[in-house]
Amino acid sequence: LFRSRSCPRLETIRRTPKPAAMSCQSPNDAVSKDGDDVETGGKTTELDCMPGCVAVNGKCVPMDIAKQLMQQSLVDSKASGKEADVEDNMDREIRALMAEAVGTAMIVLFGCGSVCSSLSGAYQGIWQVAAVWGFGVALAIYCTADASGAHLNPAVTLAFQLVRPQAHGMTWAKSLRYIVAQMLGAMMGGALNLAIYSNTIEAFERENGIVRGQPESIKSALAFGEYFPNPGLSKEWGSGPYTQDDVSVAKALFVEAWGTFVLAFIIFAITNGRNKALGDSARPGVPFMIGATVAVLLALYAPITQAGWNPARDFGPRVIAALAGWGSVAIPGPRNGFWIYIVGPCLGAPLGAALAELLLWRPRFRVRTA
Repeated sequence: LFRSRSCPRLETIRRTPKPAAMSCQSPNDAVSKDGDDVETGGKTTELDCMPGCVAVNGKCVPMDIAKQLMQQSLVDSKASGKEADVEDNMDREIRALMAEAVGTAMIVLFGCGSVCSSLSGAYQGIWQVAAVWGFGVALAIYCTADASGAHLNPAVTLAFQLVRPQAHGMTWAKSLRYIVAQMLGAMMGGALNLAIYSNTIEAFERENGIVRGQPESIKSALAFGEYFPNPGLSKEWGSGPYTQDDVSVAKALFVEAWGTFVLAFIIFAITNGRNKALGDSARPGVPFMIGATVAVLLALYAPITQAGWNPARDFGPRVIAALAGWGSVAIPGPRNGFWIYIVGPCLGAPLGAALAELLLWRPRFRVRTA
């Protein structure tokens, strides 16, 4: 019964053809025009799309699809740009940390190395050692300034963090990473000095009847860490006028803070953009002037405390000396005074930087009068 009956409406639905998909491209799909969308037969042509369509990558597509493609392309480009920025920032920071480690190692190699060399009797007087120190600091800054700003000193890093953090994009986390890199570099420099000058140090100890690790080994340990008063100029260990009571813990702390205060003041004063004394053409001379400052300060204050000014260059080699047989003579030292060479510079550097940056070369504000 059902097979014999017919349903005109159903037959009509069945026989109605499905609408064809919208075609965006006109029959004249490659009309010669001045353009560069399609290349055919060596001749540049432009697609002639139907109304409501646009050419995308050589094909005509509906406008709404083209918009979706454009939005997706923007999202993808932003994401790839952010990834590239993150990678660039990571590369820059890794290079900066390596520069801080290498630069601090250079300071220890040249500076502490000159003290190691002096154990052979090659130098006469503090100024010769001080001059080598100064040139070593200048060379280290020249090699690393563009990569990291050449702090090369935890006290200087602290000063930048507190007084001029915008200079090298400093944050507390980045400052901590800088300090770790500086300490590792100083330890590396101390280990290299020990390897290079091991025979020189052994000959000095043999000649002077020194047993490493005993109190008198301070005379060879001074090539790695600092002591007050300078053992070579003390009555107890050297040929100078000082007794242990002449330089108290408080006096040594003050000298270390003061010396680093002066160093940081000069660093921040001559690198301040508002100070035109050197001029743009003389800016390459800044590292040399900082090195000269170190040399002058060493000549002035090394007889009292050996003039540390840098917690990394003191503590890093001390660790190596402690591991190499000097033991408690290196850390904590005969008068438990190793901390002075950490605390003193960290007190003095921010104050010296603040004097230069916030008082002497502070921004000038103009007051409008009615």
